[in-house]
Amino acid sequence: MTSFSADDHRFMARALQLAERGLFTTAPNPRVGCVLVRNGEIVGEGWHEFAGGPHAEVHALRMAGEHAHGATAYVTLEPCCHHGRTPPCSDALIAAGVSRVVAAMEDPNPKVAGKGLAQLRHAGIEVASGLYAAQAEALNPGFVMRMHEGRPFIRSKLAMSVDGRTAMASGESKWITGPAAREDVQRLRARSSAIITGIGTVLADDPQLNVRLEGVSHQPLRVVLDPHLSTPATAQVVNTPGKTLIITACRQSAPRQALESAGAEVVVLAERDNDAIDLAALMQLLAEREINEVLLETGAILSGAMLHAGLIDELIIYMAPILMGNGARGLFHTPGLEAMADVVPLAISEIRAVGEDWRITARVAEKRYNPA
Repeated sequence: MTSFSADDHRFMARALQLAERGLFTTAPNPRVGCVLVRNGEIVGEGWHEFAGGPHAEVHALRMAGEHAHGATAYVTLEPCCHHGRTPPCSDALIAAGVSRVVAAMEDPNPKVAGKGLAQLRHAGIEVASGLYAAQAEALNPGFVMRMHEGRPFIRSKLAMSVDGRTAMASGESKWITGPAAREDVQRLRARSSAIITGIGTVLADDPQLNVRLEGVSHQPLRVVLDPHLSTPATAQVVNTPGKTLIITACRQSAPRQALESAGAEVVVLAERDNDAIDLAALMQLLAEREINEVLLETGAILSGAMLHAGLIDELIIYMAPILMGNGARGLFHTPGLEAMADVVPLAISEIRAVGEDWRITARVAEKRYNPA
């Protein structure tokens, strides 16, 4: 097992800080940071800023210039060794004459997957990996999920009262949470490649589902699950600047033509035995379009269906200090949960205050919800 020094930890921590600067901009590429160190001093640093632009290593090498020779490169992801939108970073590091490369984690992309580190090692460069691997992976859950599982990482955003309600019986839900929580949701949207909602939410709330953060130009793909093509061509989700994808089981041409004329893309993904949408096929489609992280913003029925399908990886629950009563609506539509043996266990990773509300981050500990 590789032993890492205190300096190794310090400089890799800096590389992780740099990688996080690309949180809203690098998709579909991973967020990566790089620090070049020579004689204990940082001589170059950089991060991957946007897809198609120079990778983190290239930015750091340009800053370091001739000081890169004999330096140690700390990079949060194994340097690439294939020609994509840009040339291989492994070649650039070898040409610059670095003496050591420390990678936080190996690249899960099968085009790399250890080959970059092997190329560096073959060139006589000392190589180590595994330092802060968990932190590096946490920066890129969608990229890792897409490479390993062939689908995006799915994060479900929910807002509820202390008694676990998301809307009044009438459907009224604006606003359960306060301004700070709603701004935090904007950051979740900004880091996402796509936002998924259901037709019920579109008809009830007419949301825009866009990012409204100063300085952020990226707009995620808006995906509406609409089995019967009930989305009005005048809906804000269709007419707000950005791309909208309507997923349906309906093959009728008239409503499709109206939506396509309004600028939306319509794709039929029906399950074989009924007119429901094939959620697994949807995730495959999104992965093929290089969607890394999905934000699910929807009501109890679609949330419950995604939970049932084992397609929720993380829950972000904003809990407001209010009570909404027994008649109000719950978080998930989960038929079949009737005994304690049936419950869905969660692993809570963080609870923190956001303004006057509380934000709970949790993973589904066991994806076993399977009602009859």
